Amino acid sequence: MHSASSLDPSPLVRAVGRALPPHYASQEQLIGAFRELWSKKHFNLERLEDLHRAVNVSGRFLSLPIDEYHPLVSFQQRNDAWIHAAVELGEKVVRQALDKAGLTPRDVDHVFFVTVTGLAVPSIEARLANRLRFREDLRRTPLFGLGCVAGAAGVARAVDYLRAWPRHTALVLSVELCSLTLQREDLSIPNIIASGLFGDGAACVVLQGAEAKAQGPRVVASRAVFYPDTERIMGWDIVDTGFKVVLSAKVPQLVRENVRANVDTFLAEQGLKRTDIRHWVAHTGGPKVLEAFAESLELPREALARSWASLREVGNLSSASVLFVLGETMESQEPRPGDWGIMMAMGPGFCAELVLLRW
Repeated sequence: MHSASSLDPSPLVRAVGRALPPHYASQEQLIGAFRELWSKKHFNLERLEDLHRAVNVSGRFLSLPIDEYHPLVSFQQRNDAWIHAAVELGEKVVRQALDKAGLTPRDVDHVFFVTVTGLAVPSIEARLANRLRFREDLRRTPLFGLGCVAGAAGVARAVDYLRAWPRHTALVLSVELCSLTLQREDLSIPNIIASGLFGDGAACVVLQGAEAKAQGPRVVASRAVFYPDTERIMGWDIVDTGFKVVLSAKVPQLVRENVRANVDTFLAEQGLKRTDIRHWVAHTGGPKVLEAFAESLELPREALARSWASLREVGNLSSASVLFVLGETMESQEPRPGDWGIMMAMGPGFCAELVLLRW
């Protein structure tokens, strides 16, 4: 059993910044925009509305005003818009997170940048290094392609680094601008669901090694789980117009079949069981995914209340979602010293990441 004493070698989470772009549209406004777009193609508009309402999202924040999406036809136009918006939102959320932690950009040793919604070389954290004036010996690890799991995976990889460098400070920056990936010509059910579910947002986690004299939940352990031969469950097909969504209806079934055993095995290795966990920080995958999490882990609905609320208020922000829920949990005043928590997310591969927290 792990001790939460001052000798604990586990890195800790200092702060989580969260930022949303400035433009908001209710789900009804978005349904209206899609109706106008897809009615010309004789799509079943009642089906569109049913699918959009079924995802339990009341509205989303967008990188651009709605009418500025229409001229973006090519992959390059969308990606250029993505780079511009990602740098702006990334700078905002990094400054916010560092302010919360009482740190400056000069204190940062390593930035892990995660995204799955745009491409940039130099990557976004390099562009931010010029804006924020990070030190010139900054280490950078851009991670592309982990999708929704990348918030939890990024924290786990940063913690692995901080175990080797216990005096260092690392950032995990997630910027996901899902609205700029939308394929307007794709009338498949997965794309219709994605157009109703995914939103734009950014999160930044400040982590420090065990020697930091600071407060915050410690990351005691992590576990990655890869499910073989599930490549077509979730991801992108890269097409001439950009990222075309791959989203299988089998995701909730995979959760039901695997998550309980994954969590129980992970906890058993730490001398714990599910009833020891007070705080569940779950990625807001969608209503069916959250229901499957609760059912397979035998959790009361209120255990995932923050994930449900985040889904309703801002949609699924891909890798940023689980970090939004982590930040809200930390700032809620609910966690008490000694409490255990689990952060969990799933994504393309298909795979899962579990992160064990101790307050």
